[in-house]
Amino acid sequence: MDSFTREEVMNYMREQDVSFVRLAFCDIFGQLKNTSISVSALDKALDKGIGFNASAIRGFMNVEDSDLLLFPDPNTLTILPWRPVQGKVARFFCNIKHSDGRPFEGDARAILKQFEKKLILEGKNIQVSSEVEFYLFKQDDEGNPTDIPMDRASYFDIAPRDKGENIRREICLTMEQMGIAYEASHHEKGPGQNEIRLQSAMMLDAADHLISFKDLVKVIANRMGLFSSFLPKPLFNENGSGLTINISMPDGDEQTKREMIGGILRRIEEITIFLNPVANSYERKGTFEAPSIIDYGYGNKKFLIKIHQTSDNVRLKVRSADPSCNPYLAILLLVGAAVEGIKDHVNPDDYNTGKELPDTLIEAVRAAEKSDFVKSMIPDHLFERFLQAKRDDWETSSLSGDPQHKAKSMEFSVT
Repeated sequence: MDSFTREEVMNYMREQDVSFVRLAFCDIFGQLKNTSISVSALDKALDKGIGFNASAIRGFMNVEDSDLLLFPDPNTLTILPWRPVQGKVARFFCNIKHSDGRPFEGDARAILKQFEKKLILEGKNIQVSSEVEFYLFKQDDEGNPTDIPMDRASYFDIAPRDKGENIRREICLTMEQMGIAYEASHHEKGPGQNEIRLQSAMMLDAADHLISFKDLVKVIANRMGLFSSFLPKPLFNENGSGLTINISMPDGDEQTKREMIGGILRRIEEITIFLNPVANSYERKGTFEAPSIIDYGYGNKKFLIKIHQTSDNVRLKVRSADPSCNPYLAILLLVGAAVEGIKDHVNPDDYNTGKELPDTLIEAVRAAEKSDFVKSMIPDHLFERFLQAKRDDWETSSLSGDPQHKAKSMEFSVT
């Protein structure tokens, strides 16, 4: 939606016969959360916020200091198309604040929003798009997810071998209803694996769209008796699921492009934990064309950064991220590294080393711990809580002795 005043928001609610309002936000790991209020309570929410117990959300707050407030962002108003036509449900993404009005230090969306404003004031017009891979699995008789793919099709197959055609169509139509533009969709290499490419948008919008996309895919898959998984490596001997993040600066020249690449390559080890945040992420690394070394170039699909030349600009395709990441943090750090590369005139060939990316979750945590760059981009509260949670995840994964078992027992249900 375009920018709304409060009066316009309330008028829109009446015109659209909205009865319920979802106040949505993400935890520090990018998992979508929400609370529902009546439309009559929306005016209060816009003015004074709606409180919630932040200590109940992993990585947010301690029990002794647990109260936070949700303030709906009017610019994010959308109707959820899968909810009833009468008594519709509207959704807002929210700004998270302390009771004294201070922004919450763990609100990754607000951090990205502020960073984007800074870049706009500097005259940097950076846009982001994403290519998202995911699996569709069958459910058992009780509606629980299995690890049986919905089909045995492969790359670019068509119906009837590709049984995901109709569900991708439904997903894309729902995206359009929500104002999320897409470029293309197809069956991917793995059985039951699909890919949908989202169109370019400004940084915050791109992250919001990705969160909305994952939510609607889960809802639509469930309605069709399927389970959608955004886990990086749900099937050990099959293709993993990646998240390609495309970064473009339409008014940048050849030198700017090279410096952006150099900036990302320089920082990629330090930010890997935010691009690949679960133990299962490292089962995907280096398999089925997933990147494992620090390099860039044209053409070769295995490059970490692939330079994609279009008719009107140059797009950098960063291929190491996966769909389990928090897109607000992933985009923040990737663009931040690219912008730092421009500022420092970084030569990408100085970092085109062929060195391996971190091989495990704990190696990625250690690389981030030493990074002054990451600390400059992310508030201490979020930095410390995120890394401590990842240390805990590594310990749990190590105790299990089987990262694939860890994926299915702990991560499968949340990604």
